Amino acid sequence: MEAKTPTQLQKPKWVFFNGAIRLWEEAVFHISSEAVVRGLNVFEGLKGFWQPDGSFGILAIERHWRRLGRSAKLLHIPFTMSLEDFTDACHGLVERLCEPHRNMWIRATLYVTEGHWGVGTVSDLVLTAYHYPKGQPAPIATGVSIWQRATDAALPYRIKTSTNYQVARLAKIEGRDRGYPEMVLLNQHGRVAEAIGSAVVIVRDGHVLTPPSWEGAFESITVDIVASLCESMGIPFTRRPIDRTELLIADEMAFVGTLNDLLLISSIDGQPFGEAPVLGALAERYLAAAAGERPHPGLDLSCRHYAVDAVR
Repeated sequence: MEAKTPTQLQKPKWVFFNGAIRLWEEAVFHISSEAVVRGLNVFEGLKGFWQPDGSFGILAIERHWRRLGRSAKLLHIPFTMSLEDFTDACHGLVERLCEPHRNMWIRATLYVTEGHWGVGTVSDLVLTAYHYPKGQPAPIATGVSIWQRATDAALPYRIKTSTNYQVARLAKIEGRDRGYPEMVLLNQHGRVAEAIGSAVVIVRDGHVLTPPSWEGAFESITVDIVASLCESMGIPFTRRPIDRTELLIADEMAFVGTLNDLLLISSIDGQPFGEAPVLGALAERYLAAAAGERPHPGLDLSCRHYAVDAVR
């Protein structure tokens, strides 16, 4: 049986729904809504880290808010919440749920609750937040899936929507049968697009490489952060197409995303990787900056101090 992720094991007491923090059981939609009938939504995943001064910092909150707005625009979903209100809602929910020794992952989902085929569309932002362990996750083995990332003319990969994750679900099921918790998706040309829920980065001869967005890779905020870290650390970084066979001969490999930060890959399709001096150093630097231990201008944090007696 596949091991569950930290978020799958949790049922938080509180959610942000219909403009306020409410009990988990109150967050429901009608079965006829487009959120249910067509799975019509866009979402973002945000990560929050405890800081040395006791505050809690949510990483790249403005960038996530802006990307949520872009996804909504492409699917003709109204999104009028200001950055200030979005920030207040995220911090307000985390304050209700946070624990002193665990970081948090926040899912911000904009659902279509009223309307029909783009007429009379009404949306509602729902926030859920889950505890997440501190530190670097253990490396994992992976493989290349038979399933492909959709094209821009079919289901644009730059829209972060749950419907874009149907192929990821199929790849996840395929990977489970092969003993892999995550899989790599190729594009229609047989080149690397991304992983199930993360970007793919590799190292060849000390050079960090990742596919550009036009290859089917989601426009990753975390990859942008990695690029800024590489610049400050003197590590060459390039976005360019990557062939499937390059994964097999790469020196290092990682999945990069908000949920797992920089997740090192131990092997792909049975081909093992050795040590990861470049990506390991980047992962360490990333977490040190996110945790406020060694700040970096590429990691912008929205930090607030919470009341210790906040209602939970």
